[in-house]
Amino acid sequence: MRYQAFRKHAKTYLEPAIVWKWKRAQQVELQSLSQQSKVIIGGDMRADSPGHCAKFGSYTVMNLETSTVIDIQLVQSNEVGGSYYMEKEGLKRSLALLEASGVTLDCIVTDRHLQIQKYLREKGITQYYDVWHIDKGEGLNHLYWTASSSKTGPEKVAKWTSVIHHIHNIHTHEDPLFPKCEHSDVIDKRRWLKPGSKASYRLEKVLTNKRFIEGVEKLSPHHQTSSLEAFHSVVIRFAPKSVVYPFIGMLCRLYLSAFHFNENANRPQSTSALGGPAFKLAFPKAKKGGYSLKRRKIEPTFCYVNELIALTFESVVPDPAPFTEELQKITIPEDLCAEFSVPSMEEAIAGFVSRFNPAQVENQCRYCLHTLSLFEGRHMKG
Repeated sequence: MRYQAFRKHAKTYLEPAIVWKWKRAQQVELQSLSQQSKVIIGGDMRADSPGHCAKFGSYTVMNLETSTVIDIQLVQSNEVGGSYYMEKEGLKRSLALLEASGVTLDCIVTDRHLQIQKYLREKGITQYYDVWHIDKGEGLNHLYWTASSSKTGPEKVAKWTSVIHHIHNIHTHEDPLFPKCEHSDVIDKRRWLKPGSKASYRLEKVLTNKRFIEGVEKLSPHHQTSSLEAFHSVVIRFAPKSVVYPFIGMLCRLYLSAFHFNENANRPQSTSALGGPAFKLAFPKAKKGGYSLKRRKIEPTFCYVNELIALTFESVVPDPAPFTEELQKITIPEDLCAEFSVPSMEEAIAGFVSRFNPAQVENQCRYCLHTLSLFEGRHMKG
């Protein structure tokens, strides 16, 4: 099938079916969330290309208690004046949808995007930071423990800064919120840092950085955005960054990713041949040859595919009008090149600038004409 034929069938049947099914499933999810007292959500944006030159940004809002994708907002960079502003716009649209649906938020867990911080602060919405986005280095375990074992922001700061005394073999602290280390009194012999040394000064400067401490105070104590990162890895399979898609094509691929993720996010762990829980070894690049032990889950299911096929052939193909009406409600932004005009060939030639100076160009043209006349004369004689 040629690409033009595929796009015709997709625009007429497939895309209307996907959008219709997503809207109905989303309505059911929002209705369920509106009946709960408070909901903990997570939000993050995925760009369709690295750097600050992305065309699309898809902002995903997820229920962190069930790892269910609630909403996806696709933003094109020319809608907001640049790719840097897409994340805030996506969040605004998602929060507006949740508010209109009667969903009450407990808090939202995000990264430390500055525009997001300011917007949520002005809206009066409680924001927590994902631990992994605060520190991706060697102190991550201590940071996770600090977040999960603390009830208030000052307590998190007290536990985090206690490591400054700990590295000097001092395990009692002046802060009453965390007066003593919780490990045993018997410590393995190791090389402790000397107070006042150059290494100690540099490490303390990093650990007590003002912006970092502000982030520690707002660490999420319960849920993280690891499920959102897992969803983004699923999106890669449906919408690779190496392929360019139209706006609706990209949106439908995001919806398909959400169908697949919501159906398979909470799969149980499979059992081994011996009847015990099954595991597998993974060798992440960050561990530089090291391994991680992961639970092996049961095989994923694809019930949403069968439902889409049935919907397409039983409802959309016989009468596509109601489904295309749902699709036409989506506002499609102009292409990025729409704001530019294509010059005529005459204008392009007139504005052409050579790397040679005018005299050289004139001499070169005369030489070419002379050579051409000699060649034509010889050809005529032959």
